[in-house]
Amino acid sequence: MKTRALKPVLLAMTAALALSACATATPYAPAGQGSRYGYADARVDQTHFRVSFAGNSMTSREQVEMGLLLRAAEVTLESGHDWFATVNRATERDVRYAASPDPFYYDRYGPYWGPSWRYYRRGLWSPWHDPFGPSMDIREIDRYEALAEIVVGNGPKPAGDPNAFDAREVVQNLGPRVARAM
Repeated sequence: MKTRALKPVLLAMTAALALSACATATPYAPAGQGSRYGYADARVDQTHFRVSFAGNSMTSREQVEMGLLLRAAEVTLESGHDWFATVNRATERDVRYAASPDPFYYDRYGPYWGPSWRYYRRGLWSPWHDPFGPSMDIREIDRYEALAEIVVGNGPKPAGDPNAFDAREVVQNLGPRVARAM
């Protein structure tokens, strides 16, 4: 096999290896420090806050929701309160598709790994045209963002409210499980 034919394959494999080495989940850090991913919060009034956590395509839904709850607990403690309850809470999923040519496909620029196919076009067999188009690898890329409006309070958390959390317990339980920025 010629070196010229292997060059695109080696280039594609090197690029894929380099990209996979860089791809990591969103660390727990404020958004806006060179990235749109991470947490953000804003005070609505004395007892209400809006909190969000956005993850990149390598961050699972579970990690995004843990980041949101951890930030809500930290905001609660920073504001001098003991517990918080989620008033509105949602996790949004952004889906996109990425297509890349199959590196082992035969086209007019070089061979692929497989049998030599000849295609029929306008009454003639031709090795230069594939009537089905180029072979493509298609990946689904998911990205999650969790948003919540919280109300904070002092004293013990309201009993029987499934949306109420003790802020110190959340920090104690989720803090060690969330990957922080270096």
